Amino acid sequence: MAKYWCTVCNYIYDEEKEGKSFSELPGEWRCPVCNAAKDMFVLMPGAAAEHPGQGRTVSDIMVEQMVECGVKYVFGLPGTSALGVVDALRKNPHTKFIQVRHEQTAAFMASAYAKLTGRVGACLAVAGPGATNLATGLYDAKLDHAPVLALTGLVKRQLIGPGSFQEIDQHSFFEPIAVFNKILMTEDQTTTLVTLAVKHALVERGVSHISIPNDVQKLPYEARVIPFQGRIPNRSISTSDYLINQAAQAIDKAERPVIISGFGALGQGEKLLQLALKISAPIVTTFRGKGVVDEDSDLYAGSHGTISSTAAAELVRKSDLLIVIGASYSDMTKIPEKKTVQIDIDPMILAKNYPVEAGLWGNSSELIPMLRDVVKAKENNSYLAEIKSLKHNWLKQLAKEADPSKSPVRPQYIIKVLNEKLPADCVIALDIGENGWWFGRNFFMKSTQKMVMSGYLASMGTGLPGAMAAKLAYPERQAVCITGDGGLSMVMADFLTAVKNELPVKVFLFNNRQLGMIMQEQKVEGYPNWQTDLYNVDFAGYARECGGIGIKVNDPGELPAAVDEALAAELPVIVDIETDPRRFI
Repeated sequence: MAKYWCTVCNYIYDEEKEGKSFSELPGEWRCPVCNAAKDMFVLMPGAAAEHPGQGRTVSDIMVEQMVECGVKYVFGLPGTSALGVVDALRKNPHTKFIQVRHEQTAAFMASAYAKLTGRVGACLAVAGPGATNLATGLYDAKLDHAPVLALTGLVKRQLIGPGSFQEIDQHSFFEPIAVFNKILMTEDQTTTLVTLAVKHALVERGVSHISIPNDVQKLPYEARVIPFQGRIPNRSISTSDYLINQAAQAIDKAERPVIISGFGALGQGEKLLQLALKISAPIVTTFRGKGVVDEDSDLYAGSHGTISSTAAAELVRKSDLLIVIGASYSDMTKIPEKKTVQIDIDPMILAKNYPVEAGLWGNSSELIPMLRDVVKAKENNSYLAEIKSLKHNWLKQLAKEADPSKSPVRPQYIIKVLNEKLPADCVIALDIGENGWWFGRNFFMKSTQKMVMSGYLASMGTGLPGAMAAKLAYPERQAVCITGDGGLSMVMADFLTAVKNELPVKVFLFNNRQLGMIMQEQKVEGYPNWQTDLYNVDFAGYARECGGIGIKVNDPGELPAAVDEALAAELPVIVDIETDPRRFI
């Protein structure tokens, strides 16, 4: 015998107790408690044996379609308005639900997972406050063009508008965030909306959002899952020979070309080096472009912008042509107005700030080799010697700053030790703050390493969620979080998530008891230092209380061994490093 649930007042019609099948009740029958019509009742989950063909629900079909579309993990919190979806995730063996302690962490993890893998990251929250808590992480995905699917519960359909507990206008709330934003109102929309949501997220490189009313989630439903294969267009876009030749002519005329590589060129390191070697040009990166080539390469001169190396800044300043590949021209990168050949997959980025000599719209994996094959080879030995000398001087400067004798531990020395100790294939989740500034400036990445950060939104608190997502995406690699005490304290409750899910992330904490970057900005702008000091807990002790490992470093001599111990551990670790917010002292 089955049970039917009134979606208006939660009254349950139990066929066994009532002695009559629900289907035998007359059409005009109404709920004895709230007078709701018969069609406002749904079959309760678990009653499938008595009703063959009615065992699955809208939520079950939705999750099955998500799995077909490649969704492997869903990050979120269960709650009243999302219980149907949560139960469907519980029953599906092909996807895993990662329970977090705050919905912001769920969205950050989905965004980081998408940035690292190129696959859709998914997150789930309840209606109202759960949905609004997703916003920061989803804006991070939106601005950094990460494909994310956000699912939110919603009040029952008949309560949309009149008002209900935890009801907000979710559709309007997500409109400025999402490239695809829909409410699943009927069973027949289920597979289509999920498929379209994933396709929009992948093709438009953004956030898709689906709200599912509470009553719709539990409706009995049977449907065939729609195949996803063949639905994503080929993104290997090239351009005309005419434009390639136009770009090549500009490069051939240049005597001091500089290649600036952004995030859009990651994975194309070998092709970039071949082009650079052929035309005797240095390679400079944006912050998010770090790691496109091994940074100990002779032709790599450092990053440009607010984290600029002296070598990169001088080479770009003296250049007579910039070859900019996959860079978004943010104000932090500070790419100057010069003669430019530009490659980008986004046509709106081409000539974004000023006209260019040649704007090549397409995929860097296609266009870099095309350009390499038609440019003239040149040997500019004096230019190569200058590049080598500038980089040598820069490395001497970094070595001088990384003084292992100064206490508290200087951030430059922390980065030096991490540079020496982190594996060549590790994944680094970088938080926003002064710790990130030191990493961008002083850390020399290998092309086999990966780095994930909050690029355009620059949100603090992304480091720990990013490391957890990295460990799920690449379980065989070390997943490292580099963060400050300001960033970690925003999400530190979710260190429990790492422990619970046996994700042995390694957190290296720059603990200067300050919002260090803000302190420096107050100084630069002539304000007195105020309200940047932080009252902290014992972070190493906290890690141990959570069931992980906590290591405290007060002296620079303790740091190398502490890093080794953390990397060898099979549990999540916080290495709490006492450091100093003052620069170059």
